[in-house]
Order: sequence, then structure tokens, then C-alpha cells
Amino acid sequence: MSWCKDGQARTTQVISGPRRFKKHVREELLARSVVVRWISNMKLSVCALLAVLLGLACPSPSSATAPVLSPRVVQEHRGEVPSGWVPVRRAEPDVILPLRIGLTQSNLEFIENYLLDVSHPESPNYGSHWSPAKVAAMFRPSRESIDSVQEWLANGGIDPTRISLSTSGGWLRANVTVEEAERLLETEYYVYEHEADGTEHIACENAYHLPEHISKHVDIVTPTLHFDIKLGSASIGRKRSPGWRGQKHGHGSQPTPPKMVGKSQKHQQYPADSLNSCADQITPACLRALYDFNYTAVATNRNSIGVVEYTPDIYNPSDFDVFFKRFSPSQVGQRPKMVSIDGGTIDVSRVTLFQTGDPWTQASFNNFLDAIDGSYCTFEHGDDPPYDAIYPDTSGERGAYTGTNQCGTAAPTYIISSSYAYDEYVLTPSYMQRQCAEYAKLGLMGVTVLYASGDAGVAGSDGECLDRNGNPSSSRNAKRFVPSFPPSCPYVTAVGATQMVSGASVDDAEVACQDGVISGGGFSNIFAMPSWQQSTVEHYLQTYPPSVTSANYNTSGSRAYPDIALNGAKYLTAVLGDWYPIYGTSASTPASAAILSAINDARLAAGKGPIGFINPIIYSSGFQDAFNDITKGANPGCGTNGFSAHPGWDPVTGMGTLNFSKLLAKWLALP
Repeated sequence: MSWCKDGQARTTQVISGPRRFKKHVREELLARSVVVRWISNMKLSVCALLAVLLGLACPSPSSATAPVLSPRVVQEHRGEVPSGWVPVRRAEPDVILPLRIGLTQSNLEFIENYLLDVSHPESPNYGSHWSPAKVAAMFRPSRESIDSVQEWLANGGIDPTRISLSTSGGWLRANVTVEEAERLLETEYYVYEHEADGTEHIACENAYHLPEHISKHVDIVTPTLHFDIKLGSASIGRKRSPGWRGQKHGHGSQPTPPKMVGKSQKHQQYPADSLNSCADQITPACLRALYDFNYTAVATNRNSIGVVEYTPDIYNPSDFDVFFKRFSPSQVGQRPKMVSIDGGTIDVSRVTLFQTGDPWTQASFNNFLDAIDGSYCTFEHGDDPPYDAIYPDTSGERGAYTGTNQCGTAAPTYIISSSYAYDEYVLTPSYMQRQCAEYAKLGLMGVTVLYASGDAGVAGSDGECLDRNGNPSSSRNAKRFVPSFPPSCPYVTAVGATQMVSGASVDDAEVACQDGVISGGGFSNIFAMPSWQQSTVEHYLQTYPPSVTSANYNTSGSRAYPDIALNGAKYLTAVLGDWYPIYGTSASTPASAAILSAINDARLAAGKGPIGFINPIIYSSGFQDAFNDITKGANPGCGTNGFSAHPGWDPVTGMGTLNFSKLLAKWLALP
């Protein structure tokens, strides 16, 4: 069970079969929700009627003995319980929930303008990145929001001594019982069980409500609707032995990396390093030739690049030496600098590894954001318990991290590469929007954030699609595409994948990757299309109208991705001492990060700042010829051909692959 009294799981006899009970619960909840909302909205008129009939006086809504009555509104809603979960019983009223309320942040409506001011090539303030202190001060929730929500909690029976405010002012916390939470949120909590392994979790059925005058001060309340929890001992996107293609975790309920491992056959012990064999195996020399990437770093003491990894995904130090011995002998013995976040460990510079989470509780995106941005932390032990790991880890397992959740202890690098993602439908819009804003804040501070776009084309990470009601389904009739988050966040740079065709040379054009993996891309169901992308995407839609329709994807003007691409097939990789070909946007993303980091190096050496948030630049007219255009291939899925690659930007390979020499010259010309 995710939440339990006194730290102990409690069991109750299941009332009836899970599927039958689920239908009964949904119908009962709907009926009760309608009645409760009707009563809430009718309270004053009923009192007035009784006053006329009985000659009594109604208490004034503004009197000291009766708080102002405000109609209830739906704060968040979920159409269906995620696949695999069924309700088995009501949550016991005295179970303790760690209630956390994410307050509305100030000035977020201006965040895109702020970001464009320091990121657009035509802005006079290009490159004038903000300090962390300025970012924290600009977006701190207002005193009105803090006071209003605290007063609402107190009027709801929560003693003020139980209410705590985070240091950033962004979150309010109070441990409450299920009974108290149900009264505050006008909802009912149930224990859900996962059919695959029996994992139990407490959540609301389909919605929770807030008073209308409070709703405007709140982004999100947890725990409520969220089912993004770890099942059993499953990891966040565990990459196992070669040949493993991704473990299924309850239909997208885990943050998983796009598939990296393709074909499982071993290569020869001492692979060739020839440009003539790049169509069969990608080596460092191949990448240099494909992307005109020839550069010697000169500002290594000032430059930085980071790769995010989530335990138990770790690197094997000896494999570095196997690889270096063959392709870069001078680097034998070198290792990335590891920043351990919340107990992250490895088996045994200039590149930083953000190893996040202990081997048992593990971690998620917000745990990482906590560590690099102290203003994002909540009061104690993590941001959002249903989504993120809670520390200290009280499991008692060997290696469990018993320290508190790290907050602002890891300095962000200039470039951060991450190869993990969720399917959008798994998360609530409020959760995604709040996290997306944090990536915008990193951009304001001069950080470039890259995310892999996914490896299943227009389908979800498990190959699932959405039905006409927006629910995940494996049915052939489910034709609606599944966007990926965070790639769909407009404030990250999403990276797709390309490949060389069989028999091609490094001088030949690449195509969209379809060998082993399919480059992910499409249109968000949550985020609007940013201004810097509109003209480019509209040109694509008008000039090359997709064969798919609004029945398949969001055509209302939403964020389109990926933004760029790079080779994602047949990377020759040392794995436990042997050589294997690796596939995926998980490979194209850190390779892109390395090329962009070299541009940072050159700018820093010239006395300039890092490139920061790059999306407004790469979509600008002055930069569009600095990419190798990909015009062949597609990203099929959901019983369709998906989208097709065409000249210019497309939702398969973005603007195309990086041409280092052209990009370097253009970025060095900027202030």
C-alpha cells in the first residue's frame, strides 16, 4: 500500500471481485458527487427558504462563526483508471495521507516572454541569463495564495500547527487522515490493486474538488488521482542484458527510457574503426564524419555537460576502458564525475553523471529537479509522493538511502541530457505543466535540457494507442497517437533518431530511423504550440498535409516535436566486456548533447556565455540552413503510417541533424 497508518500495511477482506466492484464504485461515486455538489451550491438558498417558513435568521456568510461559502469546482479529473488497476475497497478513514498542495506560482504567464528575452537571437538581451536567486524571487507564490490556502485548511479543521510551508513558498504540507482529505477535497479514496503483481495504492476515483475561491491559488494536490507508482521491484526503465527490449510496467505507468538495446548478437572482439563500415556500426569516427564534428576542447575548466541516470540503471566502469582502449587510448582510466542524488551509486572531468535514487526506493524527474534547483523542493522528503521517491528510505534494505531528500545540492551543468520519458496520458496536466515550467526556469539560467523523443513512432512506449475517449488500448480500433512527456514540453529540446541506409557512405543523406526503433514524434495533447515554432510547423502542415487526421492526433495547434535528430542506430557499445549494437533516441540524445557542448566550449573560450535554451534559435530563419535536412522515412504506429519526413521541419526528425561547423559559426556570431 502506498499510504498506511503507522507505516504498516493494513488488509481488509475484498468486498467483491475487482472488475465488478470497479463498476459499482464508479456508478456510486458519480451519483454521490452530483448530490454533494448540488447540496454545496444550494446551502444558502435552502437556509433562506427555511428562514421564510420558520421566521428564523440565517447566519451571515461573512460572520465570524461561518466561513464564506464558495461553490466547489473540479480541480483535476481523470476519465479512466490506468490499465491494470482496479478498486478493491474503500480506504480506511484513519489512514494518514501526506497531503501536499502545489500553490500557483507568480508570473508564470510571462515565462515564455522572459525566456525569449534571453534566448531569441534577435533579442538585445540574448545570453543575459538569470541568477537562481532572481528565478526563485520572480516565480514565488503570492502572499495572498499562501494565506488563502492556509486559512481554508484551518477552516476545514486542520490545526495551523500541522501546516508547513516549503522554503520556496511553493508548497503547503499537512499530514491528514483519509476522512479529513475526503472532506477537504469532496472526494472518496479507495485502495486500488494492480492485477499484475498485487501492488496496492490509495487514490481518488475520478476527480477532486476545491472551493472556487481557493482553486485559483492551487496548481495540484497530492495524493489524489495519480497512479504513476513503481510496481513491485520494477525499476524506472531498467536496461538489462543485451536483447532486453523494455519491461512492461502497467501500460506506461513508469518513466521508461526509449529502447536502447536492439539486436542482441555480439560483434567481433576488436571491431573495425573505418568510415567504410559506418552503415553497419556507428563509431566516434562515424559521428565526426556525419556531422562535420571536428573540435578540440579549450575551455574544459569552465564548460560542463551532464547525463541523468536513474538507479538501478548504472554504468560499468570497466566498459569505459574497453571502449577507450579501442577508440581513444588516451582516455583509458577516465570516468565521469558522479553527483549522487538521494543515494545514487555506481558499481565501483568534465562529464557529470547525475545518478539519481537509491537501489530500492529509486527516483523520478522531480527528485532530480529538487537537487539542481532548491527553489523547486517541497517541505521534506520529495515533491509528489505518488510520482516521486520519498526519502529517507525506511525499507530497511541494504543500500537504502536514509538521508533526507536533497534540495539544491547539485549545481546544474550547462547541458543536461536525459533519455527517460512517460506517456502523456499517464500523468495529470497539472503535474506536467508544473514540471515543464521548471525546465523553462533552467533555460532562464542558461541550461540546455535535451530529452529523447521516444522509440515507438507515434505510439506509446508499450506500443499502445488511445481510443476515441482518450483511454489507452491495445485494440486495433485504438488509432489515436500517444505523445511523450517531457519531450512534449516546449521548454526542452526533443531529440529524434536517424540512421544510415544499408550500403550508404557517410556522405549520403540519412533517413528517419526505422531499424530496431522508430523515431518518436507528433503533437502534444497538453501543451500549446509556442510562438517560436508556429510558422515552421504551419508551413509543414500546409505544404505537406499529413495523411492522418484529427481522429489520430491533436490538430488544435499544440506543441510539436522533435526539434532535432541525430543517428540512433547501431552504436557500437561495450557491454560487460563485449561489443553490441545499440539503438534508440537514448543514444541520439547524449550524442547531440556532446556536439552542443563543444559549441558551449568555443563560446566560453571566446568570453561568451553558454547557449542555454536553444529552441528559439534553431527554429529561426538564420539557423535553419545549419542542419542536415532529413527528407525520407516516417514514424508509423497505431495502425497508421504516422507522419512523414519532408524538406524542412517535420514531426519525425525535427529540423534535421546537427551540422557542427555551420552551427558553431552561427553561434559564435551571437553575443
